[in-house]
Amino acid sequence: MKGLRLWWWFLLLVLASQVTGCGTFVAHRIIQAPNTYPTWFAPTAPVTLDYGLKFLTNFPRHYISVGPPAARLCYRVIEPADYRVSVTNSHWIDHGRQRVKFTFDATVPAATNGWTASPRGTVFLLHGYGLAQFALAPWALRLAEAGWRCVLVDLRGHGRSTGQTIFFGLQETRDLSQLLDALATTGAVAPPVAAMGESYGAALALRWATLEPRVQTVVAMAAYGSLSNAVLNICHDYADWLPTGLVKSGLRELPGCLHVPGPELDITTVLARHPVRALFVAGAADTIVPVADVSSLRQQADPESDLLIVPQATHEALAYYFDDLTGPVLVWLARPK
Repeated sequence: MKGLRLWWWFLLLVLASQVTGCGTFVAHRIIQAPNTYPTWFAPTAPVTLDYGLKFLTNFPRHYISVGPPAARLCYRVIEPADYRVSVTNSHWIDHGRQRVKFTFDATVPAATNGWTASPRGTVFLLHGYGLAQFALAPWALRLAEAGWRCVLVDLRGHGRSTGQTIFFGLQETRDLSQLLDALATTGAVAPPVAAMGESYGAALALRWATLEPRVQTVVAMAAYGSLSNAVLNICHDYADWLPTGLVKSGLRELPGCLHVPGPELDITTVLARHPVRALFVAGAADTIVPVADVSSLRQQADPESDLLIVPQATHEALAYYFDDLTGPVLVWLARPK
């Protein structure tokens, strides 16, 4: 059993409340690589993924050096096969909060299917903040079962990838293009190329598609438009005891720490400059990236984009409502550009 944990980097920030110039301190904690924090900083998981992590050993782990700044990305390639993926879920209330458990079953190693020798295309799967490949591994199997070659990536500063700092897409998009270049050189990229992500990963997918012409479409689940709004909403949900002024002071210093104008951290700015075609997915019970925010992003995207709202889905659980999502996602990926 593996808990799906929305890492809360701000737990450390309370130490900054007595430090002069704490805004800069807070900003540096925001961009600190999540995999450098001790695991005891993570809160209780509101969502649990139940599957044997050993199944990932059926897919060799690979590494690629990217940068600058230098980092080493860990990734896996999931080939089309008959994985026979099934999903069940259960819900309960714990101390006033909704908890959800998703149980996944699949056959690995799997028999080949009609797409194994000739994939329909390649999908890069981009996880949320503080997570890693495991978070979207069930989607990799489900999409591969439908004929798509899938690439699971530990983003910079996450999972088994290195990098001391995260850049909220400013550098990660270049990392992904370098990975795409390397895979294309070995013939491991079957066109068309798509990017699918959740939360932080969804924002990266949208940003990447504006810069990388080989990415023809995007599935963006719970993508934030304003980074500051998303951070403040996370603070409200997970650490309402933390002074809002302290968090805002860090957000004000964040652009300076990354050496970019503040608006460049927002996906609204990115889409205003270069609208891309995407399937936007929102959770009706998402308090971190509400439906209205996702709807606003969809309006800024390419006119051929679409919006899907999943009833009762929270931010953390949204990606795993396979009954609601599988059909629309598969149809979307198969649509010609």
